[in-house]
Amino acid sequence: MWGLSRSVSCLLPLAKRRGAFPNGVSSIMSQPSPPGDAHDRLTQQTDLAQQTELAELAERIKTWGRDLGFQQVGIADVDLAEDEARLQRWLDAGHHGEMGFMAKHGTKRTRPAELEPGTVRVISVRLDYLPPEVETTRMLARPEKAYVSRYAVGRDYHKLMRKRLASLAKRIQAEIGPFGYRAFVDSAPVMERGLARKAGLGWFGKNAMLLNPKAGSLFFLGELYTDLPLPVDAPFEAEHCGSCSACRTACPTDAIVEDKVVDARRCISYHTIELHGAIPEEFRAAMGNRVFGCDDCQLVCPFTRFTRASQEADFAPRHDLDRADLVALFAWGEEEFLDKTAGSPIRRIGYERWLRNLAVGLGNAPWSETVEAALRARLAYPSDLVREHVRWALARQQDKRQRVIAAG
Repeated sequence: MWGLSRSVSCLLPLAKRRGAFPNGVSSIMSQPSPPGDAHDRLTQQTDLAQQTELAELAERIKTWGRDLGFQQVGIADVDLAEDEARLQRWLDAGHHGEMGFMAKHGTKRTRPAELEPGTVRVISVRLDYLPPEVETTRMLARPEKAYVSRYAVGRDYHKLMRKRLASLAKRIQAEIGPFGYRAFVDSAPVMERGLARKAGLGWFGKNAMLLNPKAGSLFFLGELYTDLPLPVDAPFEAEHCGSCSACRTACPTDAIVEDKVVDARRCISYHTIELHGAIPEEFRAAMGNRVFGCDDCQLVCPFTRFTRASQEADFAPRHDLDRADLVALFAWGEEEFLDKTAGSPIRRIGYERWLRNLAVGLGNAPWSETVEAALRARLAYPSDLVREHVRWALARQQDKRQRVIAAG
């Protein structure tokens, strides 16, 4: 992709412009090397000047990032040995379930220079996403409503963040000239949480999420891999969870099997988003009305109360996805689904799995004739996956109807 020497040389014109070298870098570099101690002193002066320039550039990068709307910008090196060992233990235990992509790329995920040759630093950014005036826990307590993970009620974050990372890279390039970089937003084998921790953006909570003392975990992460040898930020070493285990207690399916370890095979987010087949029956009742993702372990975290509402218009709820009725969403035809999820993270699961998830939610909803009728209308849907979940849900509704009659 690009070489390290190029990134260093591209800073030299900047040093000359800013007066770090009064006589100009080109004149210093072209003069004959003085002997002995004089040469060593010149080398040290040149190195110090370049380090100063890099440190100043790093600070400007953080300022530009904040100007672009990122809440935090940090810089990390590429040594992820600790994270690589943790990932391998997780994979060996089978906790990734059917997410074969987690193991597919070998060490490219944990060794950035293998993914993008020449990478020596990673610029990590944080973008908070909680929209203002969104009902969260209140919706979980209303089983006739559909609960969609709060990151997904608005537009897809990938394009927005990639565009801003590209703008950040262009701003750097305008300052120093061409340099090597590549932007990532949850789109390649990148150890984003490990890199963010090393960049000082947060620590690993007991729910394995990255926690920030000012934002909880309700934020997106993005990265710029680069060949610029920038000074790195101090990793976020301190962990502030202490004896708190609210996330583990709140998990509806006991998916947090030990501190910082989530077994995806038990996780509602995995079942409703990543799993392509049938949702195991043992977890369906616990899903409640969660039809796309699950936020429980994040919502109960004490640090979530420090989260500030995002002012990003793209993250505002669309089509009432923060409070829609299960029955109303279940009535969407495929064309309506494709239309209303255009530019949404929900689109990636497809219509069939959308109906699968909603069927489970309807099975868990209080009994009503409306719910029963909606489920019966899908009994002939041309998908074995959907029909199986509809039959399960209908049996649950019929059982509830009998109990209502008996109590009556």
